Amino acid sequence: MSEVTLAGLRVVVEVARRGSFTATAEALRYTQSAVSRQVGVTEDAVGSPLFERKARGVRPTPAGEALLRHARQVVAHLEAAELEIAGLRDRVAGHLTVGAYPTAAAALVPQAIARLHTAHPALEVDLREAGSPTQMRWLQAGRIEVALVAVGNGLPAYDFTGLRTETIRTGRGLGLAVSADHPLAAHDEVHADDLAEQVWIVGAGKEGEPQFGAWPTLTRPTIGYKARSWQTRLGLVAAGLGVSVLPGMAADTVPRGVKWLRVQDTAFVQQRETVLVTAAERSAAASAFVQAVRDELATFAEATVPPS
Repeated sequence: MSEVTLAGLRVVVEVARRGSFTATAEALRYTQSAVSRQVGVTEDAVGSPLFERKARGVRPTPAGEALLRHARQVVAHLEAAELEIAGLRDRVAGHLTVGAYPTAAAALVPQAIARLHTAHPALEVDLREAGSPTQMRWLQAGRIEVALVAVGNGLPAYDFTGLRTETIRTGRGLGLAVSADHPLAAHDEVHADDLAEQVWIVGAGKEGEPQFGAWPTLTRPTIGYKARSWQTRLGLVAAGLGVSVLPGMAADTVPRGVKWLRVQDTAFVQQRETVLVTAAERSAAASAFVQAVRDELATFAEATVPPS
């Protein structure tokens, strides 16, 4: 066992995770022969085959499973050490508190934080979920450094004097959440005329906090349920008890049994946007977070461009 190397253990762990030498080579940017060589050297060191070669990949032998139980810990500790050392070299460190309205907190912001953690492992991020008016109060009071607030038609106008703002767009506007077995779920896009007879599940919250109601151009919608949290609203949708307006930003976060649909409505102009708000002079941590959001939006936009 003295001849087992860290490189060999990394490769063995990755092969077990991916189930093939080819996928491991792609993930680690090795040649397939280099992966085979590392596995072979490790097998020689332990004196036993580590993988069974199958028609569709490989799987660990009993000896391989035994080694993997320890190898995974070794690799995890090594990666943790690498992150800690990188954090010592990183000038962006400390603590950052970010606020976001619920749909942004469920979709965009977690991915941005993950990017931030990779780029700046010594920076600790605290996420606070709240409606936009509450976030603006927190920002003015210095309780958060970054706020993601929603602005546009039907929403309050905020005073951004003395603050730094950046408008961000996801490429998706308001849409519709329906149960997977709802008649409308057979389509990816519906017309506003299809919404008139639907039962609506709408938001409920503190006075002054903006809430999503029924589709904006409906005159006399039927309200079936009111719920404060998105989880509850979408749970009611999944149960087939109604439909709900849902921003496209959260389309990929819907639970099992719910489908998000685009809505065609010439009478409704999609004017809602998300604004990143910070102090006029951003800290290094706040600037790094803003950049992480930009990077995540670029990835999001590439993934959601409709086919031509």
